[in-house]
Amino acid sequence: MRAAYIERLGEPEVIRCGELVEPRPGPTDVLVDVEATAVNPVDTFVRSGRYRTPTPFPFVIGRDLVGRVAEAGPGAPGFAPGDRVWCNSLGHGGRQGAAAERAVVPVERLYRLPQDVDPYGAVAAFHPAATAHLALFAHGGLRSGETVLVAGGAGNVGAALTALAAAAGARVIATAAARDAQHCRALGATDVVDYRAPDLAERIAAAAPDGVDLHVDTSGRNDLAEAVALLAPRGRIVLLAGATSRPVLPAGELYMKDGSLRGFVISRATATELAEAAGDINRLLAAGALLPRRVETLPLTAAAEAHRRLEAGEVHGARLVLRTDARPERPKPARFTGREEQPG
Repeated sequence: MRAAYIERLGEPEVIRCGELVEPRPGPTDVLVDVEATAVNPVDTFVRSGRYRTPTPFPFVIGRDLVGRVAEAGPGAPGFAPGDRVWCNSLGHGGRQGAAAERAVVPVERLYRLPQDVDPYGAVAAFHPAATAHLALFAHGGLRSGETVLVAGGAGNVGAALTALAAAAGARVIATAAARDAQHCRALGATDVVDYRAPDLAERIAAAAPDGVDLHVDTSGRNDLAEAVALLAPRGRIVLLAGATSRPVLPAGELYMKDGSLRGFVISRATATELAEAAGDINRLLAAGALLPRRVETLPLTAAAEAHRRLEAGEVHGARLVLRTDARPERPKPARFTGREEQPG
């Protein structure tokens, strides 16, 4: 089986593309013929060791896949060979990743792909859409009729936040470049503010005179002084980006507003939370929503280059997807040893 894998933690150059022994499903697993996998920032965190998680070597990278069922265990009812499926939670927690010709997926983490949905666009959408769903509902407690501020509404996660919040009956205020204003409105934003405006906070406050019920900043800038000032009573701030940011929190103003601040990483989401998100994601995908504006497809052999480009900030306005269809000459496969390396 051809796969993109690592044998130690490190820079993108540690990624190899070669043969591994094909995995076998357990009683409650499903073996999937992988068609494509997305490349996400969180994948680079796992590969480099920034995010601490068990990595039994050789370790297949990647968390998202789309493909077809090859074999289902006796404890995986409801799936049959040939079914179109997807998953967005491999490649961490000791689970081997998705960047391979075949992958084993626990049944509670596998979902059906709606008919007639483009698989490349779908696999590119799973991670940002699930991140957005968790931010809005599992951690943000969003309710219909509330006002949501999405900072960075035209980005991958921002677009998903906007579409999901609008579909849930919330009023969405998005910040974005002027050129992306119409795109944000098409996603469901009622107000779009140019993030370059010198009076940005004042414009947002004018659009939300009663305050913002839920504040989500996708940029990782995490200006908490500005965020708290914009909050409505009992407003919530959800942090989902900015691993190295060290903002100052105006704690007095936050507690006087009875507000709250919460952060999360998708890798700590439970299987139940991810399944709840998958239901809404599938409904919107089937309706033609959530798909990214541009997808760049690459062969599996380009995995290291994709990680390098992502970390260097060279990917703009596109989602990177690795295909598993090219089949080079096959050397002898390496074997899974179960050896783990943890970052120091």
